[in-house]
Amino acid sequence: MLMKGSVLFVISACLSLISFAQEKEDIIPFTLTAYNNISIRSILNEKDTINLMLHTAASDLALTEETTQRLHDLHFERADSVKSWGGAGNISRFSKSNVLQIGTLKWTDVPLWEDQNSGRMTDGKFGLNLFKDKFIEIDFDKKIIVLHNSLPSKAQTYAKLKLTAQGELLFIEADCTIGTTTLTNKFLIHSGYSGDILFDDKFVAENKIDTALKVVAEKSLKDAYGNVLKTKRAIMPGLVIGKEKFADVPVGFFQGAIGRQKMSIIGGDMLKRFNIIIDAKREYIYLIGNGLKGGEYSQV
Repeated sequence: MLMKGSVLFVISACLSLISFAQEKEDIIPFTLTAYNNISIRSILNEKDTINLMLHTAASDLALTEETTQRLHDLHFERADSVKSWGGAGNISRFSKSNVLQIGTLKWTDVPLWEDQNSGRMTDGKFGLNLFKDKFIEIDFDKKIIVLHNSLPSKAQTYAKLKLTAQGELLFIEADCTIGTTTLTNKFLIHSGYSGDILFDDKFVAENKIDTALKVVAEKSLKDAYGNVLKTKRAIMPGLVIGKEKFADVPVGFFQGAIGRQKMSIIGGDMLKRFNIIIDAKREYIYLIGNGLKGGEYSQV
């Protein structure tokens, strides 16, 4: 017969085991590339090691053509016409079922698409859908992603912002200083874009951004299928995201046909300045400035 103290010990031990199971975390190390992308070492079909970019504005797994040519066990069932950032008429091969491993995590029956480009220094990309029903912590100070079953207590010290979802795309609001005016705009969280801020065409036209801000450079961007888009680079006096304030922020906007760029974007060079927690239902994002907050803005 168990004594009272022994019974309490057993109950306590069981509760501790339950608590441990509930608090179990998956930790994924990553590399922050010179182009402000999150690169994660992965294994495809239990044979090939690849570096995948975490793309917060993408869904399915995609690999570049250059990468697929060297893989040992990848089979494509069909080729489809797809629409990309830069236009329609792109052809992408499709592979129905693959095995993907990241650290101790493994997914089976993963669909895969082939395209031309990914973040430089990566072989392809994947979206947040692999981490479905998890609280996702991205710690740029420690360069780790932590998957939680519940909201970590540290989130109490972060700024809590409402997320707006359009399908699998996630948006937040931020305040932009244009001259003496502060304008609130909605931004897509886009870790695949290397820059800081990219304005949508409507916002540019309505607020005359091309004349209100000093244009300092012009450059060309390529989307995942090699389509070239011309952009202008300007300097915005101020930006507020959550509790964090930034000055003299580089912003981009497209030249040419209005209506092509329908979404404003917060890219990797700005996102890396925060440690981030995204809740499991993708309803809120928690942000706090980190050790990279005051660094120089990237020129990539």
